[in-house]
Amino acid sequence: MKNIYLLGFMGCGKSYIGKGLAQKLGWEFLDMDDFLEANEGMTISQIFAEGGEKLFRELERNYLHATYDFNQTVIATGGGAPCFFDNVDWMNTNGQTIYLKTPVSILVNRLEKETAHRPLLAGKTSEELHQFITNKLVERNPFYEKANLIFEYQTGLETANDLFSLLN
Repeated sequence: MKNIYLLGFMGCGKSYIGKGLAQKLGWEFLDMDDFLEANEGMTISQIFAEGGEKLFRELERNYLHATYDFNQTVIATGGGAPCFFDNVDWMNTNGQTIYLKTPVSILVNRLEKETAHRPLLAGKTSEELHQFITNKLVERNPFYEKANLIFEYQTGLETANDLFSLLN
């Protein structure tokens, strides 16, 4: 296995679970959003403000393709990354993909505190956030469910150990 790509909606735990999984495997960990920001010298919010979502998605695809040169890396993708261009198919071809499937109620609970830091959630009330996530999951699930493996959260307290057990 060359790399593992973690897919799922923002707040599903891709970075948290990914770091733990990488440690269990003895692999490297890469957060795609951090990778993009470090290489562009701008935050995702700044990229959205300056060039909109179109520019961000193009940059995201370019940096995703740059991971082709990586080996034994657990990669936390952006929540929308699998849904644009041929990204999910590319990841399936170049590594193992795992969808961290998370109930809307858990996502809302996690994301309510982070609306200021996430451009797509800015200014949303709890009710608007719930509806936004529900709608986005309807759009994104066909892409997420193309993953090689689906790891389904039951309580939201699952850990990297749970995912590691599923891989073995």
